[in-house]
Amino acid sequence: MADQEPDAPALGSVRVADRPAAGEGGESGPVSAVPDRATLRLALVVGGLVLAVLLGFGLGRMNNGRAAAVGGADSALAEHVHAPGVGAHSHGADQAAAAEAGGLAVSRDGYTLAPLSAEFTAGRAAELRFQIQDGQRRVVTRFAVVHDKPMHVIVVRRDLTGYQHLHPTMAADGTWSVPLTLPQPGVWRAYADFTALADDGRQTATTLGVDLVAPGGYAPRALPAPAITTTVDGFTVGYEGSPQPGLTVPVSFRVTGPDGASLVLERYLGAYGHLVALRDGDLGYLHVHPEPELVDGMIKFWLTTPGPGRYRLYLDFATGGEVRTAEFTVTVS
Repeated sequence: MADQEPDAPALGSVRVADRPAAGEGGESGPVSAVPDRATLRLALVVGGLVLAVLLGFGLGRMNNGRAAAVGGADSALAEHVHAPGVGAHSHGADQAAAAEAGGLAVSRDGYTLAPLSAEFTAGRAAELRFQIQDGQRRVVTRFAVVHDKPMHVIVVRRDLTGYQHLHPTMAADGTWSVPLTLPQPGVWRAYADFTALADDGRQTATTLGVDLVAPGGYAPRALPAPAITTTVDGFTVGYEGSPQPGLTVPVSFRVTGPDGASLVLERYLGAYGHLVALRDGDLGYLHVHPEPELVDGMIKFWLTTPGPGRYRLYLDFATGGEVRTAEFTVTVS
């Protein structure tokens, strides 16, 4: 250590007490087993550091593992929130990691999405069923609650039409299920957006993706041209912002009624809005959370796009007890 005296012994050593040397008239005395002051001081300092580390570890386990302690085998009771603008898969990562698109693979971050149903009949009600498995192929049953739900499922056709935001329920064996209707034939993409809880309390947030098929004639629709306003059920939603590749920039949305007056927005899943961005081509997935409060009456997000290209934005908002989705095409260059 920096403040150790020059002649201080190493930790755990026993210093021989001074005694007359042979031939100087003194008798040989016994070796002292009592550490000197320098050794005691060093031992106390090191012992204090060890105790502090152990206490910090214990407190960390109490705080971070609270859900693991109260949840049973089929629990999804953890409380977990994201900072404004941080995607479910980002979790405090640096800007480059935050910009990484998710949902491109069925396996990622040590977890695998295992669908139990992947083929559907277009226009017919069915059920989407799947499990999340860890690296040892064990079914995961413990998840953190993010924005009021332990699992968010996004379904969209590969031409970026037919967007659905679903919340399945989990059985005791770890099987998730949710009613699902694919209205048109084609290849669809399903995203499982979740935060898994390991036995040691670690949280892993990730998004996995898998294709679903509705056989039949598939006529893909062209992506709508970019626009700063759109209408849904008589409401007008305006968009402000200029996303840049790899940069975090603000994007905001204002919702007005048929008369142009601002509406009273309601919280949906703990926030005034939820924004999903899908990249045209590979359908890379971004899920962004807004500022906790409205900013000048607008829903404000901080969006980091991973690269240039065309993106389809899906804004979920609630008013009058009903959730609606406004869609925008944005070109990032």
